[in-house]
Amino acid sequence: MEAITFGVLTISDTCYQEPAKDRSGPRLVTLIRDSFENAQVIASVLPDERDLIQRELRKWIDRTDVKIILTTGGTGFAPRDVTPEATKPLIDKDCSQLTLAIALASLQKTKFAALSRGICGIAGNTLILNFPGSEKAVAECFEAVRDLLPHAVHLISDNVTLVQCTHAEVQGTTTQEQRLRRDHVCPHKTGAGNDADRNSPFPMLPVEQAVNTIMRVVQRNTSISEQLESLLSPVNIPPFRASIKDGYAMKSTGFSGTKRVLDCIAAGDKISPHPLQEDECFKINTGAPLPEHADCVVQVEDTKLLQRDKYGEESLVDILVEPKAGQDVRSIGYDLGKGDKVFPAFDASTVVTKSLLASVGCQLPMRKPKVAIISTGSELLAPNQSTAAGKIYDSNTTMLEELLFYFGFECMQQYVLDDDLDNIKQTLSTLFDAVDFVICTGGVSMGDKDYIKPVLQSLDFQLHFGRVNMKPGKPMTFASRENKYFFGLPGNPVSAFVTFHLFALPAIRWAAGWEQAKCSLPVVNVTLLNDTIDLDARPEYVRASVSSIQGQLHASVNGDQISSRLQSIVGADVLIHLPGRTAEKPQVRNGEILSASVLRYDFISKYE
Repeated sequence: MEAITFGVLTISDTCYQEPAKDRSGPRLVTLIRDSFENAQVIASVLPDERDLIQRELRKWIDRTDVKIILTTGGTGFAPRDVTPEATKPLIDKDCSQLTLAIALASLQKTKFAALSRGICGIAGNTLILNFPGSEKAVAECFEAVRDLLPHAVHLISDNVTLVQCTHAEVQGTTTQEQRLRRDHVCPHKTGAGNDADRNSPFPMLPVEQAVNTIMRVVQRNTSISEQLESLLSPVNIPPFRASIKDGYAMKSTGFSGTKRVLDCIAAGDKISPHPLQEDECFKINTGAPLPEHADCVVQVEDTKLLQRDKYGEESLVDILVEPKAGQDVRSIGYDLGKGDKVFPAFDASTVVTKSLLASVGCQLPMRKPKVAIISTGSELLAPNQSTAAGKIYDSNTTMLEELLFYFGFECMQQYVLDDDLDNIKQTLSTLFDAVDFVICTGGVSMGDKDYIKPVLQSLDFQLHFGRVNMKPGKPMTFASRENKYFFGLPGNPVSAFVTFHLFALPAIRWAAGWEQAKCSLPVVNVTLLNDTIDLDARPEYVRASVSSIQGQLHASVNGDQISSRLQSIVGADVLIHLPGRTAEKPQVRNGEILSASVLRYDFISKYE
């Protein structure tokens, strides 16, 4: 199927409040990408609100590139299940047979499929299908219509040539010429990789398939999340009744009016057992413990100072409001009770985990994956070495080390190695005794001195893939041996930069225990500011800066994108995902909406 964009819309009050609970949407995204090589996917999560659903659907329908929208959730009998009602007014043509095909396939799995009210139809040039909300159900429904979707898109788009080919194939009248036209022949041949056939023996995988392979192979460390999720608080927070504001602690039975100030209580003081009359109070600071006989606090803004003693201390105040029991007081265990779970859910952020652990006086070892970095190439010089003929300075090691640090991980060891097979083999063998991941740049292409792949095979690593259909980064390599993982990034600096973000970083996060949905870089939609960009035959990931213009994200590609030009990462906020070139779409133009992976936390360079 030619490159098209799918929309996946999860409709669920629960998932809208807690996106991590969404299983059906991500499952659909994976199914789409596994089924259609050139598919682009946009996704969103909304509550069960008819107006919001319609607004999002209309926005996607109005986009020229979104050809298929799959909704999941809100198709049942519950009062807030309104997805069909939100969809129906937008439909120009009803597709009742598609609805029937989904229902029949689902009823073969469970009789409860009869309780789903999803509809299918065409809105403008977009096909919309309502799926149920469960992960199992969306997989079954997708399976029922998957093979129909390409032909449906061709029909809706009035692509006469492809429609005729499909009809001829179904009727058994396809000519040899038509069959040859329809068969996909990859222009990037695979071969033996030897003197007789110098094409790489590795097939070129789509990016999504390569990422899925990595996430399937790398083992997630669940011990940290299990420890944190089972941790019970050994203390109450606060351990005493604490004042929420600066003010005056008193008895709520004492009414407003003039009160004598007995003393001042600061944060860190002991609980005062001093007797307290209704016309008396204590001045108190935020966070300080309430006196034993007080039950409320009146903030300082609701009082008036009447008198100070000879030492300048407050002695008499006027309380301007009626005190109420419990007012501006945190009770014992208000924030967290002794024996309560410290972590309601796992959060991989060290800011979150270490702060919460500190709040209850606990320390837990937080093991992170151990990572080493290697740059290979006899032409490389370390940054502190003197220039020499035929040599260039190595920037990859520094760049990757800083990227690891930026994302919260550490480089345990780093090496710059000559193109020497025995030395590379010995270094890798030694490194894998000490680390979990080795990230290597260079040595993974088809050159005479590219030794990485044969070295890995000699060390009994399984090569899961050795090429990826992308630009830059085609020679990207991933291998594993038990719980040891090797990422072979191309040697060109920009290729290494892009492939680290797309492949190595998600794997390291996954191994550290992150939720899979958060392992990859966040993806946003951006509007292209450049006039035109010629597309490459391979999907391309171009560096771009982002501007916020009247609240909408726009992106401008950063100059020359050649993979050796490291300057293109200067000011790069995102990687724009450019689709592979087709006869129908040789370029992208100003104003087109494209997906983009966010590279940095402060990813908006300019506001207009």
